[in-house]
Amino acid sequence: MGFEKFLFYVFAAITVFAAGMVVTRRNPVHAVLYLVLAFVGSAALWLLIEAEFLGIVLVLVYVGAVMVLFLFVVMMLDIDIAAMRANFIRHLPLGLLIAALMVFNLLLILGPWNFGLDAVAKPEPLPAGYSNTSVLGMDLYTVYVYQFEIAAVILLVAIIAAIRLTLRRRPDTKYLDPGVQVKIKKGADRIRVVSMPAETTPRPATNPSGAAGADEEAAS
Repeated sequence: MGFEKFLFYVFAAITVFAAGMVVTRRNPVHAVLYLVLAFVGSAALWLLIEAEFLGIVLVLVYVGAVMVLFLFVVMMLDIDIAAMRANFIRHLPLGLLIAALMVFNLLLILGPWNFGLDAVAKPEPLPAGYSNTSVLGMDLYTVYVYQFEIAAVILLVAIIAAIRLTLRRRPDTKYLDPGVQVKIKKGADRIRVVSMPAETTPRPATNPSGAAGADEEAAS
C-alpha cells in the first residue's frame, strides 16, 4: 500500500467518524464542531484527487465562514435540549426507517459495481500546465448554470429563514426604531446637555455621646 492510499484511508476514516458524531451528538455546538472536522477531512480527500481548488474553497468558505455562521445561529436560537431529548424515543422508529432508506440509496449509488476500472476508465495523467479552476468555472457557468442558480436561491432562502428565526420579540428587550430617530427635529425633541458644577449634600453628623445616652435610657 502506497503512502497516498494510506492518507486516503486515514482522512476517509476521520471524515466518516466526524460525520457519525454530527448526527449522534446531543449538544448542537459539539455537532457543529464535528462538522468542521468532517469538512477538513473532505478537503484533504479533494486534495488527494488533485482537485486543489475545491479543497481550498471547502476550507476557506465552509470551515472559515459558514461554520462560524452556523455556530452563531445555533447559539442565538437558544435550542431547548431537554425538549429535544424528551421526543427522541418517540421519533426513533421514523428516524431509523429514514436512515435505512438513505443507506439503501447510498449502496445503490456507491456500490462496487458502479466503480472500479471495469466501470470507469482510469483517468489520463494531467499535463503540467493544467488548471482545474478554469475547467471547473467553464463547466459551472455553461453546463451546470441552472443547477448553480437553483443552489444560490436555496442558500438565499436559508439565510432569510435563519434571520427570521432569530428575530423573536422578547418583552424584556428594548428596541430602537431608526425611523423615529431620524424624524426628530430641533427643539423640544432633542436633549440639551448643560455643564454645571456638581452639588454635594452634607451628611448628618453622628453624636457618639447622644447615641450612648439613648442606649442607657432604653436599658432603664
